[in-house]
Amino acid sequence: MAFLKFNKSELVNLSYSLKREIISANKTGAYCNTSIVTCNTRRYHGLLAVPIDNFGGGKYMLLSSVDESVVMGGKQFNFGIHCYGDVYEPRGHKYIIDFDSDPVPEIVYKVGEILFSKAIVMVPDNDQVLIKYTLLEAPQKVTLKLKPFLAFRNIHSLTRQNGEARTEGREISNGMSYNMYPGFPDLNLQISRKSTFKAAPYWYNGITYSDEYRRGFDCVEDLFVPGEFITELTPGDSVVFSASVNEVNVKSLKRKFDDIVVKMGTISDIHDLLVHNAELLKCRKDGKEKINAGFSWLETGLLRETIMSLPGLTLYADGNTAEFEKILDTLIADEQERLYHRTTQVESPLMLTDTVQQYIHFGADRKRVWKKYGAVLKGIIESYAPGRRREVAMHPNGLLWAQMDWTALSWMNTYIDGHPVNERAGYQVELNAMWYNALCFALEMEAEFGARKSTFVSQWTPVRDLVKDNFQNVFKIADKDYLADYVDGSGQNMDVRPNQLYAVCLDYSPVDDEVKAGVIATINNELVTKRGIRSLSPRNAKYKGVYEGSQTDRDLAYHNGCAFPMLLGHYIDVCFNMMGAAFYKKAAYLTEGFYEDINKHGVGVFAELYDGDPPHEPHGAIACACSTAALLRVDYLMNKYKEDRK
Repeated sequence: MAFLKFNKSELVNLSYSLKREIISANKTGAYCNTSIVTCNTRRYHGLLAVPIDNFGGGKYMLLSSVDESVVMGGKQFNFGIHCYGDVYEPRGHKYIIDFDSDPVPEIVYKVGEILFSKAIVMVPDNDQVLIKYTLLEAPQKVTLKLKPFLAFRNIHSLTRQNGEARTEGREISNGMSYNMYPGFPDLNLQISRKSTFKAAPYWYNGITYSDEYRRGFDCVEDLFVPGEFITELTPGDSVVFSASVNEVNVKSLKRKFDDIVVKMGTISDIHDLLVHNAELLKCRKDGKEKINAGFSWLETGLLRETIMSLPGLTLYADGNTAEFEKILDTLIADEQERLYHRTTQVESPLMLTDTVQQYIHFGADRKRVWKKYGAVLKGIIESYAPGRRREVAMHPNGLLWAQMDWTALSWMNTYIDGHPVNERAGYQVELNAMWYNALCFALEMEAEFGARKSTFVSQWTPVRDLVKDNFQNVFKIADKDYLADYVDGSGQNMDVRPNQLYAVCLDYSPVDDEVKAGVIATINNELVTKRGIRSLSPRNAKYKGVYEGSQTDRDLAYHNGCAFPMLLGHYIDVCFNMMGAAFYKKAAYLTEGFYEDINKHGVGVFAELYDGDPPHEPHGAIACACSTAALLRVDYLMNKYKEDRK
């Protein structure tokens, strides 16, 4: 990855290296995530986390880490690193001289005359991680020792030494197999060449995760080490260590590793990087294709995140329309309750209309799309009829009123001590903009492709007209160039937020062109940054421009100042629609910063959010589906308008 560069002199500096994370994932939903020096700083970090259905779903950390040591001339050098309170021991990072991630993460160590590397890769179709160790240079044969640290716990939890853990293992081909608790799969640890295993069962207590400590969370756990694998390496030799839920053929491990690396290819430009990220965030399990909202801790198959990111991760990535429909079909089948009955994500079902519209704009046949998805979209609209949903009600003016006491009914859904930071009860601007868009689209498509005398058309046409008549009057703030964020019994909430973007960026807008221009100007002047769209204007007293500090501090900042890349797709799309190819340079300016940041936070991936204040440091999930999808959409639009500029 030629544009991914690191300050090699800083690799040994933990204040630099611990803030940079590697993430690898596969199609099963398994992942590997740690810092670039392989010191775990979060509870989510580890070498092999896998999805397990036995406990109601979710991901579970099986293998936390592996400490590597080389022995030559009677001297042992340990390349591992763990944090115990304020102490790091061992301090293997001091031997690191290089790090690369093209196409897989590889760390190079140097101690004396020994040059040693390790590279990590996830197997695409199995819950398996492979680590390839190579003795690049040495004056003589060395002994390699590998010491695995076992966790066997949910990625959101921590484990402690206990008497219930089954610490005995069983021998398998060139390795050992462990299963510490009932319901877990076996963890099979194997080596590609002849080795011995020296049993030395021991709990390493007090391992501390510095990022969790900094945030005020539980941060200490105990990990079990069953012993160490020992093998010999001569200069130029390599050996592959495998951790898998299945016992594997050790003779094929080196070839398997090399084949995976070859198939991954190299990342030569921004589009390659974006497509690579799209693949990272999609998984296939039990015949179902889904989107992971983000690594490491966000879930797979979430409603809002899937709807928002689906076009970007499929259509704009590589034009895979079949994959688009498979993921959408899975989502619809799995989310019947939220789509048609109740959800705290009140706008998400209506957002599905925009996803389908993007599919049509990409080239899908309108009639076929309506035949397949029309009943779904009409059913969603009908679910907002009076009395159908507890959390949202359609008023006589046609607008939707969302309210449940002490509940945040929108994407701005952080809580502190059980109370929403931004409750936004009332007429929400984005909810009603999406409502109008959904009504207009469904009525147009049903009139064109539905029954000749459609009951749906006759029933919902008056509602659409009511929304059109009332939306601008309700949300337009007198003598201002922007829309109210929401309207409740006290009147218009005048916070300048990006939610009003949906009133101007969807196919059907409920406001006139003059209002649309004012909204875009306000967003551009107060919310647009080089790392996304701010969630609140800096001119607001509630604004918090840095996402740091305690959990409370961060929850207060999350939707009150943080910048979100996921909003860029819609913003840049509407700007291109308004200004044409003349907006190309501004679009490039608004996205180039993300590619400058890919060597920090998550290496080669795109973060969930950024500070609203410069220098806009990245935070949140290190690899985010919505952020990646938005950048893919912008990349697609820029290529389209680039042709128009010629």
